Amino acid sequence: MSYIPNTDADRARMLTAIGAASVAELFDSIPSAVQDAADFSGVAPALDDISLRKHLIALSSKNADMDRFPCFLGAGIYDHYIPPVVGSITGRSEFYTAYTPYQPEVSQGVLQSIYEFQTLISRLTGMEVANASLYDGATALAEAVLMACDLTKRRGVVVAKTVHPAYRQTLATYMESFADSVDEVGYIGETGALNANDLASAITDATACVVVQHPNFFGTIEDLQAIADAAHAKGALLLVSVDPIALGVLEPPGALGADIVTGEGQSLGCYPAFGGPLLGLLACRKEYLRRIPGRIVGATVDIENTRAYVMTLRTREQDIRRDTATSNICTNQALFALAATVYLSAMGKAGFAQVANLCVQKAHYAQSEIAKLDGYEALFPNAPFFKEFVVRTPEAPERINERLLAAGMLGGLPLADTYPELGNAMLLCVTEQRSKAEIDALVAALKG
Repeated sequence: MSYIPNTDADRARMLTAIGAASVAELFDSIPSAVQDAADFSGVAPALDDISLRKHLIALSSKNADMDRFPCFLGAGIYDHYIPPVVGSITGRSEFYTAYTPYQPEVSQGVLQSIYEFQTLISRLTGMEVANASLYDGATALAEAVLMACDLTKRRGVVVAKTVHPAYRQTLATYMESFADSVDEVGYIGETGALNANDLASAITDATACVVVQHPNFFGTIEDLQAIADAAHAKGALLLVSVDPIALGVLEPPGALGADIVTGEGQSLGCYPAFGGPLLGLLACRKEYLRRIPGRIVGATVDIENTRAYVMTLRTREQDIRRDTATSNICTNQALFALAATVYLSAMGKAGFAQVANLCVQKAHYAQSEIAKLDGYEALFPNAPFFKEFVVRTPEAPERINERLLAAGMLGGLPLADTYPELGNAMLLCVTEQRSKAEIDALVAALKG
């Protein structure tokens, strides 16, 4: 809250009601040794509201915020334009204060917004059903793998090495005591795409699903139809983690053989902030409906034959079912799902396609200009890509990023820790937010 209205008298009445003599008494349960070890000598005295506001503004000005620093960093969280109408709707008190519908029948507005969200995500991904959202893209992918194992009654997982490293780490944590095997498949050095020969060798009769990212972590666009055919030939499912903005120009995964589609929805009207909160997307084929993790909102009619919305096809709390639950996730990111719904509604088909096309054009312009610089090399130059691409740099990307920050811009992601075979390589991202002048400034700074 930006303003707390409690007076000293209010606080005194609350303490009397709970039987405490002071606020300090509320902390008596904390061992005295812990309390005595706390050193607050360096904390400045309380400030008045005017001084505090100026102090916080001074502190926040030290941040390299994206309003002042053009951002060329992506890797899962992106700087996309957010129409003002998104904040106008999500900032309304009836939405902004809502956590998730625990008395769904009286939350018709929230339920309707979730129902619309599910509809939009289904259409966007080319799938028949979608849930009411999950925590983030990484957990959505891991939950979808559990779902695939349950559907196929298999415990083997094949995952592309070109799936986001953090997503693969999350998946490994989920699968540690569940999957019989999690096998990674490498990529082709010339294109950065999944190696089809290695994939065919990795899929067995025990494989529950094949997991790919589209476009992949390097930005390369995968051949989903060929991957789907290889998976289905062995009775495995294809799970695709997708960048939703890319679907403004790419054919939806559902039309290319995907069985389950997940993704990170932050780019659909949610600010990058400091890396979250985020929005997990999950959609699938209709026959898998009863095994979807999380929540689903359905439409029906009440006793007066008026359209109404309800939570459907699952218990309120999944975790009480223990080993028979589809997931222990019993909530959803309702506010961010609403933001995505407003964003997609405001953009419409034409606007959404325009955003995706601008990403393609600007990213390809940036790649071509950087590739002309001495010491720089565009990796996977002949591979089709969307808005991210990899460049090899003449020195450590971390040092280059320090100079870019000093020049007033945010550089790309160094890849040496997760893909050491690439050497001095950096993953750069260019969205529709970047102007030609900003891209040219990046090229000039790299050249310098």
